[in-house]
Amino acid sequence: MENSKENSRRKFLKATALGTVSVTLGLSAASSFLASCSSSKKTAIKPTGTTGFDQQPLAYSYSALEDVIDAKTMEIHYSKHAAAYSKALKEAVAAEGLQNESALENILPKVSKYSAKLRNNAGGHYNHEMFWKSMRAKTSDNKPAGKLLSAIENEFGSFAALKTKVEEAGTKRFGSGWAWVYMDNAKKLLVGSTPNQDNPLMDVSEIKGFPVLGLDVWEHAYYLKYQNKRADYMSNWWSVVNWDYVQKRYEAFL
Repeated sequence: MENSKENSRRKFLKATALGTVSVTLGLSAASSFLASCSSSKKTAIKPTGTTGFDQQPLAYSYSALEDVIDAKTMEIHYSKHAAAYSKALKEAVAAEGLQNESALENILPKVSKYSAKLRNNAGGHYNHEMFWKSMRAKTSDNKPAGKLLSAIENEFGSFAALKTKVEEAGTKRFGSGWAWVYMDNAKKLLVGSTPNQDNPLMDVSEIKGFPVLGLDVWEHAYYLKYQNKRADYMSNWWSVVNWDYVQKRYEAFL
């Protein structure tokens, strides 16, 4: 009798989980989600590290990205704008009783349940922590390699074509926001953009998936050097992309 009750309880919980995930991610993603619950395979975020609420130190100096991004812009962007997101995020986490959460990856997929303050600052902090790691000192002929390059060529035809699509997404984003290279649940690479500090992990996002690379197109990311020339900033930015980090994010989701 006890085993019968336990089996019924398990079936109920499984059916409830499937129904919930089906609404937000679609039936195919729901199946993947349930499979991951019982699988010992690592989640996509572990190889690149989970994102906490504290701002992490830069791995390079403010001047390391010259002449693509000037030192003053980097200093203001990191120490003022990004620092403010981390501070406000921790305030929102405390106010909404989320102190027991250890990673933003656990909050972003259900961010619609929380306040605008949490949404904006959780996105702002996550996006910037990823952005800093996605860059390094300028190198010549900087481009992806390995499995990532093969996937880019398969999906877009060439690396040049991917760059064009990302720059188009950033150019067409009205006002502030981000341009993304991200993966859907079928492991397909896609390009899109989000407004403000939204990102593809959010249940409220216009695009949904796992972000592999994000380009900040808020004016404070480039205005001191490029003024209103967002297109020039985006075109030059590729020479400072840290493809080793992007590769790890890509392979983590395979």
